[in-house]
Amino acid sequence: MGKKLMEIRDLKTYFQTKNALIRAVDGIDLDVEEGQIVCIVGESGSGKSVTSLSIMRLLPGPKGRITSGEVRFEGKDLSKLSEKEMDAVRGDRISMIFQEPMTALNPVMKVGKQIEEVLLRHRKVTKSEAKSKAIETLRFVGVPRAEHIVNEYPHQLSGGMRQRVMIAMAMVCEPRLLIADEPTTALDVTIQIQVLELMKKMRDERKTSIILITHDLGVVAEMADHVVVMYAGQVVESTGADAIFEKPMHPYTQALLASIPSLEEDKEVLYSIPGTVPSAGAFPKGCRFADRCSSAQPSCTEEMPELREVLPEHFVRCALVPNGGAA
Repeated sequence: MGKKLMEIRDLKTYFQTKNALIRAVDGIDLDVEEGQIVCIVGESGSGKSVTSLSIMRLLPGPKGRITSGEVRFEGKDLSKLSEKEMDAVRGDRISMIFQEPMTALNPVMKVGKQIEEVLLRHRKVTKSEAKSKAIETLRFVGVPRAEHIVNEYPHQLSGGMRQRVMIAMAMVCEPRLLIADEPTTALDVTIQIQVLELMKKMRDERKTSIILITHDLGVVAEMADHVVVMYAGQVVESTGADAIFEKPMHPYTQALLASIPSLEEDKEVLYSIPGTVPSAGAFPKGCRFADRCSSAQPSCTEEMPELREVLPEHFVRCALVPNGGAA
């Protein structure tokens, strides 16, 4: 095991609406080691994006808030920092890449100025030094003609180029941790591969730890050192990437993997998981996957299973998986 950069313990993030309490993230544990890529995977509504917004303290207030738990980064609990202290961390020690760069970038500001703004906020540099660093960072992320691109507006760039600009903004202060929320969803396959290779380059050359949020298990297979599977606001399985694909233990993880089309099998109908993720405002009493699980027992609907270490470094939230890991 490497040195832990971030430790999340029993994190709960709730949203209070007029009619219900929405338990979007309901007691998750998550570790990120230095230089490690951790993939968080699960269907829409599993709590992946809310987890990232909780880490960054970017929850839409006043309805959304962290109600309990710790988010320890470099020894400090981010949930306890003042807003001024958190501002000093965001964009500097921890950065985030959002899913859709066209909405994340300022449409009326040149992309170079947007990158320079991050540097001027967190570093004591002149405007000319900030511009030079912006061009250097754009080159690092593979932007051609970087000295000209800095003078263009987001709408003048392709989707893949805008995403590279977003990555440059996130990387310009050389953060210890990068959070990427579905960074390849809006891109074509060729550009997706380039962006993923770029993220590996950051990890290898700058020792950047990465939390990569995705629903694409192909991306997980390509990128992950460690995988966290989330369902209905909880972690249901957490282990190394090899173990997830070779020996998945939670029925939900197994179902996700069974849903991947295979070129080796000729099927008329592809497998899909029946039902939908339960509403965060009305989670069932017992296992939250029980009503979609083909192996569920009557007891599964009565008591919430704990997340247990069934094998070394392999954690599973399922009463049907005994210690030792035999499903």
